[in-house]
Amino acid sequence: SFFKLMKFLLSKQYIAWYFLVPVLIVHFLVVALPSVLSLALALTDWNGFGKINYVGLENFYELFDDRYFKKAVWHNIIWTCLFLTIPIALALTCAYLLTGIKRGQMIYRLCFFFPYMLASIISCQIWKFIFHPLYGFPAWLNSKSIDLIPAVSPFTIKETSLYAVAFVDGWHFWGFLVVIYITGMYQVDNSLYEAADIEGATKFQKFRFVTFPLIRPVFIFSLVIIIIWSIPTFDYIWILTQGGPAYSSEVVATNLYSQAFDRFNVGYSSAIGTLMCIYTIFIVSIFAILRKLGWEI
Repeated sequence: SFFKLMKFLLSKQYIAWYFLVPVLIVHFLVVALPSVLSLALALTDWNGFGKINYVGLENFYELFDDRYFKKAVWHNIIWTCLFLTIPIALALTCAYLLTGIKRGQMIYRLCFFFPYMLASIISCQIWKFIFHPLYGFPAWLNSKSIDLIPAVSPFTIKETSLYAVAFVDGWHFWGFLVVIYITGMYQVDNSLYEAADIEGATKFQKFRFVTFPLIRPVFIFSLVIIIIWSIPTFDYIWILTQGGPAYSSEVVATNLYSQAFDRFNVGYSSAIGTLMCIYTIFIVSIFAILRKLGWEI
């Protein structure tokens, strides 16, 4: 009967799905469907208009012969290596030092985390003005007859553009790492530190043998997000240099954008996006396999 059907549909096992359905519909229309269409377009030479021609794997063959794409991949590797070293080392050091501060710690946390809360366009404009050759810090040093830095923006020099953008993005990002590391450190039992003090351990030894092993899951999580986020990195590079000068700061995401919206190679750019997706799945799969093998990550 109608009432039995309504009672069945309104049972507890189905109510949760009713709340999930709107989210699933939005996810399907915004994420899943465009992703599938992108995979299909990667096998075409479509330019965004007109007829769509199937070309098979030709776009992928062309990618591996494209020196600009290879250069972009190399820049992504450099970017990933930079973010896996300097921001992590600084964040671990600052987080460990902050655990010894008892008063005003929230103020310090806010100071570290504040750059991460800023919109990327604001952060980029701040550093553009700081490095401005006429009004910024280099010009101020030159006005004082201090020639430590040339009065040229590092964003406009081929040799420094990528590293300058990485510095700005790292300045924005490392405070986030400080917060998640210090959160993990506060989960460590104080009795372990007391035992280490009794044994005469130094601060470095306490960090190495007590703190770091116990925050390993948080540390591995930070490695995963950095490795994954380093591939689609786009906003800071595009705002500050747009991949220039002369492709010196071009990465895979800016190359994809240029192919799609400047050159209207939609099929070719979809192939780039497909490779980015495969890379992400590959990285996540590695960590999932390691967890199944019993690794504490």
